[in-house]
Amino acid sequence: MNIGQIGRPFTWVRSKGWVQLFTLLCVTFFSHLALAESLENQATQDASSVFGFLFSYIAQNPFVFLFLSIAIGYPLGKVTIKGVNLGPTAGTLVVGVAIALPAFSIYGLHINAPGLVSDIFLMMFMYAIGMKVGPQFFSGLARGGLDFVVIGLIVVFSNFLIVFFGSKLLDLAPGYAAGIISGSYTVTAVMGVAQSAINSGAVKAPAGMTLDQISANIAAGYAISYILSSVFIILLIKYLPAMFGIDPVKAGKDAEAEFGAGGDTEALPSTNGFSNLGVLPLDIRAYRVDHQELVGQDVESLFHRYPHAAILKVVRGEDVYEASDNPILQLGDIIGIRGDYHVLIEGGESSVGIEVDEPRARNVDIEVADIHLGKSEYTGKTIEDISKEVGFGIYMKALFRQGHQLPILPQTIVEVGDVIRVAGSDWCVKQAGKKLNSNPIVESTLTETFYLALSLLIGYVCGHFSVTLGGIPFALGTSAGCMLTGIIFSFLRTRNPAFGGPMSEGARSFLQDIGLSLFVAVLAATVGPKILASFQGIVVIKIAVLGLVAALLPPLLAWIYGLYVRKMNPAILAGACAGGRNSTPAMKGAQDECQSDMPAVGYPVPYALTSMIVLVLGYLAMVLY
Repeated sequence: MNIGQIGRPFTWVRSKGWVQLFTLLCVTFFSHLALAESLENQATQDASSVFGFLFSYIAQNPFVFLFLSIAIGYPLGKVTIKGVNLGPTAGTLVVGVAIALPAFSIYGLHINAPGLVSDIFLMMFMYAIGMKVGPQFFSGLARGGLDFVVIGLIVVFSNFLIVFFGSKLLDLAPGYAAGIISGSYTVTAVMGVAQSAINSGAVKAPAGMTLDQISANIAAGYAISYILSSVFIILLIKYLPAMFGIDPVKAGKDAEAEFGAGGDTEALPSTNGFSNLGVLPLDIRAYRVDHQELVGQDVESLFHRYPHAAILKVVRGEDVYEASDNPILQLGDIIGIRGDYHVLIEGGESSVGIEVDEPRARNVDIEVADIHLGKSEYTGKTIEDISKEVGFGIYMKALFRQGHQLPILPQTIVEVGDVIRVAGSDWCVKQAGKKLNSNPIVESTLTETFYLALSLLIGYVCGHFSVTLGGIPFALGTSAGCMLTGIIFSFLRTRNPAFGGPMSEGARSFLQDIGLSLFVAVLAATVGPKILASFQGIVVIKIAVLGLVAALLPPLLAWIYGLYVRKMNPAILAGACAGGRNSTPAMKGAQDECQSDMPAVGYPVPYALTSMIVLVLGYLAMVLY
């Protein structure tokens, strides 16, 4: 091979090979590019196919949608950021909408959750609410709660007026007002009452709108105002005393001084652990009767003389007498005394005689029981008075009202429907329960099926009756009817132990949670596809501003009334304002700021009152708008 032959390939490339080489490279590059795009499209199609299958499966199986929304929404709602969270209900609504909206907008799928499910569980929820607020609702109105009643009325009616006329002023479409009331008041049940007004035909859609769009407006108004209200009401109630130059800690101590000393945190009535004995500040010791002044005295009369020490057993030779026999003491008897440690240590031997080791006198089984107060001569009296009159052999561990623990203080007044947790011997506990017109509950064994079925039946039937006023049909509504029957049943059951006593708090709480959650999940399926239409223009800003004003201004007005007109203790007043706004987290925030449990004293009456009234006002916001 010569030099000329070596150069020929380069000559070929120079003459015509560059074109072919460039073409080859371009073909190769674009082939790879096309392949990559094809793979990407295939992956996109595969992903779309997977999501399409999932949404299609959910749309065909509403059961999956309902419980998937709850399963994800509950933990999502409990995620706390700087002490603030959505709450399980709002979390369920957000997740439900997040599923229903793309299912419709991307795949054209409707999730048809059965309306019957919504109706049934909403009525169950309303019944559970009625069972909670019923006992305190009537007794709070009847005696001792006038200031709390006025505070509740100020909050609930000013909220309605602000939202109703504010919505008119801002030219918001129908449905928004009821949603903002529900969200600003953080009472999701208002949405149920508003939806009931639509379902019953009391609300007519204006030209250019559908009833579904009105329902979507309710959900939109609720969602925006609920989130903002949940956050800012806690901050407002928590810092109200400081905003007015008041030391919250001092206010809490002043309230405690007025009522007595503080208490501990106990498990709610009929919930897990409520019957645990725990560590009690009392003991049972045995003494020989050596002092003549005790001879001839019976056990009961001695208790009235020494209310901090009760004789539970008397040992006389081979005989053992129970306190229920009310034996008369003799010289040389050995008595088992149950009392506070300091009482037994300081005064046992000096008042009775020498302490002895007699197991028979100290062999007393102690149990814990919840006594639900019925109507009796002792309601309306203080803990101190009750302890002296019916407290033989028992120790009062805790006091509950509407599922909230109150400080069990000497000057705390008990109401019908309150729950007193006591520890003592079986006979002593039963005797206390009989005097308080109640059956002590050691273990919750009540069944609620009968009362639930009867309440839903009566509430549903009564809710359908309507009255036309000014051309506008007014009906109680099935949901409000069920709440009213729950209130009445609870009222009757707390007054007559033969009716079974109050509902187990564990059962009631579950019924409330599952009822509301399933109702909200069905609502999300219905309004999810249309909710975007409710956020057009500046409507979000209007809802946010109006919702915040409606959430914060009413309790502020109530605070001013209670502080300057009624001169109420700021700690208790803060709890009353939180109760008027139906915000338990706000009440807890006030307790933290005051470093006291006393805000809980003002919470129940406004809470019970406004829980019912706000539902009526939510209904009126729909039919009158």
